[in-house]
Amino acid sequence: MFDRHLIPVIRSPLARLARPLCRAGISANQVSLTGFAIGMLALPLLAFGCYQWALVAILLNRLLDGLDGAVARETGITDCGGFLDITLDFIFYAAVVLGFALAVPANALPAATLLFAFMGTGSSFLAFAIMAGKRGIDNPVYHHKSLYYLGGLTEGSETITLFVLMCLWPAAFAPLAYGFALLCAITTLTRLWSGYHTLR
Repeated sequence: MFDRHLIPVIRSPLARLARPLCRAGISANQVSLTGFAIGMLALPLLAFGCYQWALVAILLNRLLDGLDGAVARETGITDCGGFLDITLDFIFYAAVVLGFALAVPANALPAATLLFAFMGTGSSFLAFAIMAGKRGIDNPVYHHKSLYYLGGLTEGSETITLFVLMCLWPAAFAPLAYGFALLCAITTLTRLWSGYHTLR
């Protein structure tokens, strides 16, 4: 929901950070893999209740996730890079939720509910991107993305806000997870409706 407003604001600072990396010969895929490795540290950190350090890993992951796109725009966007980026993102999102479930067994049900909701948003996002790519449908809002970026109530900025809140107030994990799962369900329904009618 807020991505379309935030992306234009952060694009220029990310581009300035990306240029020295490009000059050093660092590729977008290398940035993606580095960010993923750092982000996956959140899983054991959360499992052991180190919420502040997990938050650092999560924020660094998100910074590098934005930076890999900036590097790609400087050097050339590729299909393999886009595939790598989105796949690692979904694994990272699931790992964070799993980390909270491992930390507190009582979090298992709300974590499972949230992962179930993530399946709806993720599948509707990726399935429409595949069909849009086959038909050559361009996204007028996110034209710089390597695949069709279908919006909704729960996008990247909302998800990272959720993870930040969970790390700052881990005792509130259950209501945060259930609340966000509801928003994800609404996102999935709106994507199903708009995606179906767009392709039809």
